[in-house]
Amino acid sequence: MGKQVYDFVIVGSGLGGLQCAYILADEGYSVCVLEKNHQIGGNLQVFSRDKVIFDTGVHYIGGLDKGQNLHQIFKYFNLMDKLHLLKMDEDRFDVISFYDDPNEYWFAQGYEKFAATLKRQFADEHAAIDAYCAKMKEVCLRFPMYNLNFEESNYLEDDSLTVGAKEYIDSLTSNEKLAAVLAGNNVLYAGEADKTPLYVHALVINTYIESSYRCVDGGSQIAKYLSKQVHEMGGVVLKRKDVVSFEMVEGNIDAAVTSEGEKYYGKNFISNAHPSSTLKLLPSGSIRKSYFNRISKLENTVSTFVTHVVCKPNSFKYRNHNYYVHKDMDSVWGAVETKDFDLWPEGYMLSTPAHKNQGEYAKGVILLTYMSIDEMKPWLETFNTVAKNGDRGEAYEAFKKMKEEKLLKIAAKKFPELNDCIQSVHSSTPLTFRDYIGNLDGSLYGVVKDKNSPLRSFITPKTKVPNLYFTGQNINLHGILGVSISALVTCSEFMDKKYLIDKINNA
Repeated sequence: MGKQVYDFVIVGSGLGGLQCAYILADEGYSVCVLEKNHQIGGNLQVFSRDKVIFDTGVHYIGGLDKGQNLHQIFKYFNLMDKLHLLKMDEDRFDVISFYDDPNEYWFAQGYEKFAATLKRQFADEHAAIDAYCAKMKEVCLRFPMYNLNFEESNYLEDDSLTVGAKEYIDSLTSNEKLAAVLAGNNVLYAGEADKTPLYVHALVINTYIESSYRCVDGGSQIAKYLSKQVHEMGGVVLKRKDVVSFEMVEGNIDAAVTSEGEKYYGKNFISNAHPSSTLKLLPSGSIRKSYFNRISKLENTVSTFVTHVVCKPNSFKYRNHNYYVHKDMDSVWGAVETKDFDLWPEGYMLSTPAHKNQGEYAKGVILLTYMSIDEMKPWLETFNTVAKNGDRGEAYEAFKKMKEEKLLKIAAKKFPELNDCIQSVHSSTPLTFRDYIGNLDGSLYGVVKDKNSPLRSFITPKTKVPNLYFTGQNINLHGILGVSISALVTCSEFMDKKYLIDKINNA
């Protein structure tokens, strides 16, 4: 019996990899997805502590109301009638607040309600708020794929790529508090004052203003249903297959080789891993050094420290909205996180995940704040996942404990009931994200998008190896919607783009 050669071998079962597998299998291609972990899904993975389910990375999703972009994309993927979703509070899906300000500032769903809610708190800023809303819509219209439209125009030539998010927001108003509030949930894209482009802010924020939902019992259901459907279409999704190298023949990749020495042969290969990690799988000398260096030297977004609290029964009220709490107005643009423990954290996000049959009280609380991989230097050589277990040692656990106690103490100033609700606490560091997700430095959202050199961070799906392609958050944009569009962009290399967009719109 001869060796099996797939039309597509896909490395990584994150959302982008699974969506590429679905699209290609739906077109009749043979596909094989290889996942190194015991659980598929990348950032869609969930874990359980004391029987409470927590998300790894997907805390809420936007654009899921009928007629909106992600709703239509999920309809094409045959997901909308399967997912267990909870719509967040329409009058406040996000709440922005500051350590020294007793007021809370609400973001409501729908632009009309969003504007009206902010105008009640900023009575003299109606014009600025209206201008902001209009600009968000205008910027989003400049990106055809985002709106599931087919156009030949090249968005890379758009001058909006060089406009900064902070500089634009600051130009709207002299009211520093309003400017800070409008940027108040920029943890969603790790906003940096001197780098983040306005288009990143707009494309991310717009989708949540349109509509915001939580996945009940976690986002892994998305991966589960996609994987199941890929199997039903004849595809293969394999777990615990850690690809450690590519084998090449005459300039093309012939096979993906796993840590166990297994070889998976293909005509084409798509990597859902970070581009830098992907290129390191190639044999030395197989691509130009200049290309390798350009990709390898791209800056990644900051990482994160996350504390997961399992709550005692009936102790912490469920909030159907998120809180973004900042030390002060200056710390809003704080993605380059301070390493000074006395000053850390300069802000955090608090979220209560949605669970079935939870009632009035939350089963868990998530606290997320920025953290640099630099703080992990003593343990950089360690590795620890369920599939490949390793012990980072007592010093690491003590370091984590010190961090989580500091974060909990800060959060308890705004949420004093937190002190009495804790049944157990579990924290993750940049190393956790590095090991499970595959980003070299635990980066939240992959490659930094920089308004100062927008083309430098642009990575095409097609690589310098003829049959190797990229997909995932580094190709287009991060997040559920951004990665979904990235999968469409990658698959457009193998089929007519208009045909694919029409197929999605007619789903």
